[in-house]
Amino acid sequence: MARIPQKFIDDLLDRVDIVDVVDRRVKLRKTGKNFSACCPFHDEKTPSFSVNPEKQFYYCFGCGAGGNAVSFIMDYERMDFPEAVQSLAQSAGLEVPKEELRPGEKPQQDSNRPLFDQLEQATRFYEHALRKHPEAKRAVSYLKHRGLTGEIAKAFRVGFAPPGWDNLLQTAGQNTEKAKLLMTAGMLVKNDKGRTYDRFRDRIMFPIVDARGRVIAFGGRVLGDDKPKYLNSPETPVFHKSKELYGLYQARKSNRSLTRIVVVEGYMDVIALAQHGIGYAVATLGTATSEDHVERIFRHVPEVVFCFDGDAAGRKAAFRALESALPAMQDGRQARFLFLPEGEDPDTLVRAKGQAHLEHLFSTAPPLERFLFDHMAEGLDLDALDGRARFSKLAAPYLYRLPEGVFKTLMYQALADKTGIDVDSLKRFQAPPEVVTPETTPNGLPSTGANTGPGYTDDYAPPAEAYGEEGYSYPGEDGNHLSTWDQLSPYANNIDAEGEIFDNSLIPAPHNPVHRMLGLLVLNPQLAPTVDPAQLPQSSDGQDPKDVALLKAFIAQVQQQPEASTASMLGFWFGTPEGDLLTELAGREPLEDAEGQAALFSALFYRLIQESELASLRRRHNELKAKPYAELSQEEKRELLDLTHKIRAVSGKS
Repeated sequence: MARIPQKFIDDLLDRVDIVDVVDRRVKLRKTGKNFSACCPFHDEKTPSFSVNPEKQFYYCFGCGAGGNAVSFIMDYERMDFPEAVQSLAQSAGLEVPKEELRPGEKPQQDSNRPLFDQLEQATRFYEHALRKHPEAKRAVSYLKHRGLTGEIAKAFRVGFAPPGWDNLLQTAGQNTEKAKLLMTAGMLVKNDKGRTYDRFRDRIMFPIVDARGRVIAFGGRVLGDDKPKYLNSPETPVFHKSKELYGLYQARKSNRSLTRIVVVEGYMDVIALAQHGIGYAVATLGTATSEDHVERIFRHVPEVVFCFDGDAAGRKAAFRALESALPAMQDGRQARFLFLPEGEDPDTLVRAKGQAHLEHLFSTAPPLERFLFDHMAEGLDLDALDGRARFSKLAAPYLYRLPEGVFKTLMYQALADKTGIDVDSLKRFQAPPEVVTPETTPNGLPSTGANTGPGYTDDYAPPAEAYGEEGYSYPGEDGNHLSTWDQLSPYANNIDAEGEIFDNSLIPAPHNPVHRMLGLLVLNPQLAPTVDPAQLPQSSDGQDPKDVALLKAFIAQVQQQPEASTASMLGFWFGTPEGDLLTELAGREPLEDAEGQAALFSALFYRLIQESELASLRRRHNELKAKPYAELSQEEKRELLDLTHKIRAVSGKS
């Protein structure tokens, strides 16, 4: 078996001009240093597709498509990797050489196309089962009872996983490669006895698709008494729960000029609303609404309405959505929060009262500012001085998280009017309020109950800034500060609604120094030799998060390939989750000046080392502080004091 040598692919990318490649298929126009057009991979009226001639890569700010000339040919012409290379080589007048594999060596996997193909076949299997399987009457009866028509079920490709342990597995037959792909796609499960069986059984199946309409996962609603009621696919190479939104592809496909998106809680709500003329609803997938979700919505529309149950759980979920929305609230964007009456959901409400009634509720739902202020004022007497003081301390930190602009200015002024406190004073409350419970310490770590006894004085307590230096830490979900490196530790805070642990470090995060470094490295691979890999932080348990492992691998790859370009590095990781992350980070890097990029890269590297050292010092400090003071040896007491001084010194607060 032969493969295409990597060196030829790199030479090919150096020889062709991506502007010419794209312009022959999509008419480009010059916009500053780059070229732009309406994206060929999704419907849009305002161009968000950008081609960078200097770095030889493209990126769409709307749907996230990006890569080099080869990946563009693959997606635009619907070719596989060898075909795309062959096509590009022909246009450049080159002949594609072949390189024989060494004995026992497997060909490189160039993309996730086999995984997408297998998921598409699974979708067709479930669709066919809904129409033809003997047990399908129960599923059809359920869908009809929920008021769904055959047309809307077809539009969302709703299917049926029959009862039984191996219906989908049997479609693989004796093909071990196919069964392996089904396992990788999360469609099969292997128990601790080594038995393999279908993950989804006796369930209504809802395919989850990406921005290009490719099936990437499934949600299943049980028909019997099994638990859980709803089951989602696990994290896979093509599916990240906290990034995807069910129904977004269909919403964009049904209306090219969307002005609003409504976030609801379930698959059936999305489909029922679409059937009744509200084709702009989406749902999260077993996770809370994330910043990535909100930013993705705002790429398409200026207004989002979060629709939740009016009970305590619904209001808690709504406030988490509000927290995620704050950093995205640029001028011109609007977020509203609608709470439905007890016992109602969008599905039942739209069937009972119709499209116009529900859309009126969307339009008149409380805006973000009202929900925030009302939530913060609960239980407080704003006519009393202490009530207004407490209210200002609770609310002001959330305003600090808003992006700079007119909206942020107006929010501070509104809070000043409510409290009688001037804006400058309110702006001093920069950190979210700290929440300390009997089960946690102020740094968010478990408490033994022994660290508050006699003997622990301020001399032995770490300074407050050690837990929250401005510019060096970020608030955790409960308001506590975590160092950046703690947030990067494997699987930190990554437990989904089904209790499944996953590593979401390949989801772009704007404040993550590792992600900024990766974006800068893609644009300037020559920066890699400025970093000594031995100085990069090591995880305390020896297992780096995927983004940190990628940073190390990227640097190692450039060391092997000193002449690497942006296009060749994107090509090296093309078709992998790591490649998707690199493409998006490079496409969204705001700095264009090479000198500025180099300076920022150096500063980020220094910051990463500093935070890693701080995290290590704090871990040891907390180990000692968790012990009763009287049980500490003299050596441990000296170490505790020494650690306090070191934390202050490394923090720059000594």
